Amino acid sequence: MAEASFKDIPELFEVELGESLTARTESLSTFRELGPPDLCHVVKSTGKTGTRDYGSYHYVSGVDASSSASLAAYINSLTYAIEDPGTWFAKGSAWKVRNGCYCCFNAFSRVDIRVDVKIPGGVNAYVIDLRGERHEATAEIWQETYVSALLRAILYSDDPTYQLDAYRKLDPITSLEAEIRFLQAAEAVFMKGWQVGSDPEIQVATVVSNHLTAGIMKYFGDSGRYQPVANLFEKLSAREPEVASLLARSYIGMNEEVKAVQIMAGAMKQTPQSYTLLHVQCDFLRSKGKHEWALHLARQAVNCAPSEFVTWEKLTLLYIELGNYPSALLTLNSCPMFTFNGRDAHHPITPARIHLPFQKPIGDILPERTKTEDDEADPALLRLPSPGLRGTWKRAYGLLTKLVSRVGWDDLLRIRSEVFVMEEEYRMQKAHGDIQKVVSESKGEDHVNGDNASTRGMKSGSKEDALDVVVPIIRVSSESDRDAEEADGDAPTAAVDGDVKTNGTGFHESVSGVDRPEPAQAAPEDDLQNRPQTPVIESSASTAATTSFSNKRLCERWLDNLFMVLYEDLRVWTIFRAEVAHFKTQHVAYRKTSYEWEILADLGMRLHHKEESKEAYQRCLDSSRFSAKPWAQLMDMYAEEGDIQRSIQTAIRVAAYQWADYGEMTYPTQIARAFFKLGQIHGHAKISFTLISMGLPESILKIMDSYLQYGKTFKVEGYDF
Repeated sequence: MAEASFKDIPELFEVELGESLTARTESLSTFRELGPPDLCHVVKSTGKTGTRDYGSYHYVSGVDASSSASLAAYINSLTYAIEDPGTWFAKGSAWKVRNGCYCCFNAFSRVDIRVDVKIPGGVNAYVIDLRGERHEATAEIWQETYVSALLRAILYSDDPTYQLDAYRKLDPITSLEAEIRFLQAAEAVFMKGWQVGSDPEIQVATVVSNHLTAGIMKYFGDSGRYQPVANLFEKLSAREPEVASLLARSYIGMNEEVKAVQIMAGAMKQTPQSYTLLHVQCDFLRSKGKHEWALHLARQAVNCAPSEFVTWEKLTLLYIELGNYPSALLTLNSCPMFTFNGRDAHHPITPARIHLPFQKPIGDILPERTKTEDDEADPALLRLPSPGLRGTWKRAYGLLTKLVSRVGWDDLLRIRSEVFVMEEEYRMQKAHGDIQKVVSESKGEDHVNGDNASTRGMKSGSKEDALDVVVPIIRVSSESDRDAEEADGDAPTAAVDGDVKTNGTGFHESVSGVDRPEPAQAAPEDDLQNRPQTPVIESSASTAATTSFSNKRLCERWLDNLFMVLYEDLRVWTIFRAEVAHFKTQHVAYRKTSYEWEILADLGMRLHHKEESKEAYQRCLDSSRFSAKPWAQLMDMYAEEGDIQRSIQTAIRVAAYQWADYGEMTYPTQIARAFFKLGQIHGHAKISFTLISMGLPESILKIMDSYLQYGKTFKVEGYDF
């Protein structure tokens, strides 16, 4: 069976012949947006009687899916990739690829296009719909499939959360002619772009907010080449005025700001209710330091699209930048949160064998994949809930961390208590209300006691009477029973059971400087249903006076949970920094495993402590643990600083990890972005000379030089100096 393997291509061997194709057909109805990567299934045979045929498959992106001929050519290329037997007397491998099937999902029409190839023999292309029925493949279907495949290759290229075994990534666009063809196809299907879905932060996909526009802007934006995409949007804006927001972004990226302003001014007369256009103006004004002007536009965007998360997010960000923190917290509390739907994936099946060939020679510089002591971490670090946040929850948490980095934890708790009803306040008011009800009933009065603490004040009773009244127990989101209720929900919960106990890694029980937040009173279920979805945000003048109980709001459960998540992060970070300072004063080495340093570095990035995070990532490299994240993060930091030598050193490691996972693509990748960022500062020639001076092996130098060759082919800024 080993002789039936491909030499340099990963593959998963089937238990039953064709089970991967059957599983894909059954999963078609579950694909919601762009669909999973392409599936390539082959059958290998010796041609001898009595010998069993083997079926294997792998995932791939970047293959030209514009016609059945291009997909058949990929399968044909696999016939030359079977491993040689390795014996001197053998003439060649006895195993041959007998037939293959290439599956590519069309995200526009929600069908799977398949190409069956028989070797030797013919090619048969057909379409499988969601019910598993066959149809003819039309020219329109092929065009949509071509664009769908390119979008998956671009958007899945460097997504760290999307991991698959035997996933091969190839360059989606390798020439200027291929790029022109992509733009022509994108123009043809542009008005259907909303059909492929959008990012999880967008509730309703539109003609300008979808995966198609995101893929186009990522492909051209990562290299700073906005001219081709500006030409595309110029033509499209004549048919659809909303495209002016994308056109303005393109001209701003080209530093054609005057033209961008003229386009925005003209578009506002045609589409004054476009929140994407308002956001482009907001970002432009922010870049010019006109935050007060941008605030008015952000408020207008909320009025235009009150059910979209991104409009409230932008308004919250502007309040934070203006220093209006109470309004920022109230606006964040009003954000609509959406269920997170991850990338589409295949139905998992258990393979008979996994073949993951080692990529030489660049893979030789990597450590072994075996698990060591450096892969272990303190349970207190592993229990942090914030790394598990996704979608709108992650974006909202980012705003909360930005807020706490501005004002500090103590002031954030003070502002929180000023604008939200705290649990203790609610209990007192509820108790006073119960007293009034008892008194009124004893006097024969028909008194109705309202308990909506977010909209009106409560009548207070005397302190002596309050002692005789049983205070009702109000469950809050930090309690274990609330966590149990929301176990099946979408809101992130923090399992907070008090202070973390002492353990072997040096975390103490008490924390100085980080107080546990007082629970906020969450809105009752009936009140949540009755009040509006998106409350109106008060002006800065009115929010300054929200210190009285009658003007306070009820804190949403998800935001209350995020406060507990933030508390956990700050508590662990404070312990870590206190221990570092203590060990430094004692002149003793502070030791952690490589995995712990990585977790702490990620924590520092979330809390906006860049320098401390950078130091922690550097400490990760002291051991030989198999992990690409520290190298990738440091590469981005060094590229931001313009440090060529260190950027290239880390980029070589990132490229090795990328090729070890069969990522054979040059662009768009994280390394290409870092190189192009350096090229804008120093020019590509200096990067090339630095690579040559490092004395790298020829094969590694060729891989690293491929990023500069892409820049030369597509004329990325800096290629000519």
